[in-house]
Amino acid sequence: MNFEFINFELANNLVICVHVNPDGDAIGSALALKHYLERKGKQATIIVPNIFPDFLKWLPGADSILVYTNNKHKEQAKTAIGQADLVIVCDLNQPNRLGYMEEDIMQSKAPRILIDHHLDPDTNFCGVIMSHPEMCATGEVICHLLSEQGELDSISQDEATCLYTAMMCDTGAFSFNSNRPVIYEYISHLLARGIDKDQIYRNVFWTASEGRLRLLGYLLYVNMKVLHERRTTIITLTNEERRRFKVKNGDTEGIVNIPLTVLGMRLSIFINEDTEHPGIMKLSLRSVGDFPCDQMALRFFGGGGHKNASGGKLQCTMPEAVEKVKAAIDSYADMLK
Repeated sequence: MNFEFINFELANNLVICVHVNPDGDAIGSALALKHYLERKGKQATIIVPNIFPDFLKWLPGADSILVYTNNKHKEQAKTAIGQADLVIVCDLNQPNRLGYMEEDIMQSKAPRILIDHHLDPDTNFCGVIMSHPEMCATGEVICHLLSEQGELDSISQDEATCLYTAMMCDTGAFSFNSNRPVIYEYISHLLARGIDKDQIYRNVFWTASEGRLRLLGYLLYVNMKVLHERRTTIITLTNEERRRFKVKNGDTEGIVNIPLTVLGMRLSIFINEDTEHPGIMKLSLRSVGDFPCDQMALRFFGGGGHKNASGGKLQCTMPEAVEKVKAAIDSYADMLK
């Protein structure tokens, strides 16, 4: 499968949508697609279910993204969906991952194309499915499709910047799920387009608010629980603590990875109260080695993802969430020895 769909005569007004709580792979991939399609003479609108991290707003074209839950954007987003003659669903595998905009997207009469790298895509969700779970990011899937089309060396610097950001974010700056040599072949092509990978890294990982630094110290010193026998850490963050530290959108990104730097730790879980829905606890799971975060997330937290990076949620209080997480950890005691 390649990008031949862009030659459809009727596909001139496209909507690109991504999963709820968009991350770097979702935003980077969607923006790369938007730039690519517009270079081909198409009209492309990116719509995200809710806000995305501030540290991604420097990406070229990010200021054009419509946020479905933003009252100023909602009518424009609905109009774009209603007028779309093609919908590209990017970086998700199930329709419920569209969150607040699921109903509008699913009711659209426009055909849907899925471009993703998550396991077990819903095969009834989209008419065309481009799913490559073996790839490190949806950004890599797009690189692969462009390469198959013979266009990877023809993309713009903006497209290359967005694709590099997508892959970098979904691999922790290429520190996990990134051992396949072809990834670095794609990166060499992106570098040849003139991207500044060092600046991209600084923009994403080394641009912090004062609140993030103070919050980080607090979470690691006060809120991090280390379960030594299970080689696991749990970090919690409530909305009251968010307000106390004046946390901005994106300030908590990557915090879940930090405890894995402790010698011997195999699993890190971050429990974060949802800012838009108090009483919903969002969970981020990260692991090293062969511990299956995705299985734990699916089994106990109604989520999923990748072996070493997954997520889920619980509807309960924070203390109840901690106890549920501990029970889940205990059920994997043998694997965490």
